[in-house]
Amino acid sequence: MDQLRISLVQFDVAWESPEFNRAKLDPLLEPLIGQTDLILLPEMFTTGFSMNASDLAESMEGESVSWMLSWAKKCHSAIAGSLIIRENDQLFNRLLFVMPTGQIDCYDKKHLFSMGDEHHYFDCGNKKVVVKYEGWRIALFICYDLRFPVWCRSIKDADLIVFTANWPEKRNLVWKTLTRARAIENQLYVACVNRTGIDGMGIAYIGESAVIDPKGLIMCDMAYESDVSSTCSLSLKELNRFREKFPVARDEDTYQILG
Repeated sequence: MDQLRISLVQFDVAWESPEFNRAKLDPLLEPLIGQTDLILLPEMFTTGFSMNASDLAESMEGESVSWMLSWAKKCHSAIAGSLIIRENDQLFNRLLFVMPTGQIDCYDKKHLFSMGDEHHYFDCGNKKVVVKYEGWRIALFICYDLRFPVWCRSIKDADLIVFTANWPEKRNLVWKTLTRARAIENQLYVACVNRTGIDGMGIAYIGESAVIDPKGLIMCDMAYESDVSSTCSLSLKELNRFREKFPVARDEDTYQILG
């Protein structure tokens, strides 16, 4: 379809409290029923950016995944966000893209944040994931991936890039700069959702979730608002028209991304 309604849900994630966070999200999702096609939640939206991975990890049959499946069906839309997932004795920071049909596509975070010791507690993903949904090609990435443009390169294989994040306030300028850069260099839409509040490690977050068009213009900017959602509509026809008018992709470098 041409139009894709996308909703960003920006909220203060309670530290290591999955049940509380799911309950907190319920009234934020209720108004979105029948009003959107894709709902985006922050990175580790049930726990915050905790390294207590072994104790907090859930399975793909766990309560949080079941909660996502329930809301996708109830809203008649896809819902995406990352969780701490245990699979085959490995622990992943996993972005789940849950469709109303019950189909689930997954992306395991490639670039683990070594300065926060994430690489000591989580296993690294090695596969790029592009989801096909409602005629759109949607590339999935998590937080620190944003700093790696080669990994995020999607100029020919995606129409929308999603970044789900816990991006600290002190690096807010980097967040705003790189999300716009990824949209411009790939000539596509970028939807980036961040959390607010202060986590259990004392790190502050101010949101700044946004949707950015292929020219780098902000379509939706949530600034410092907390516990809110914002919805905007993307046009595939407008995207393809812009790419045809200004065909940067035909001059791109050729290279291979190694896992």
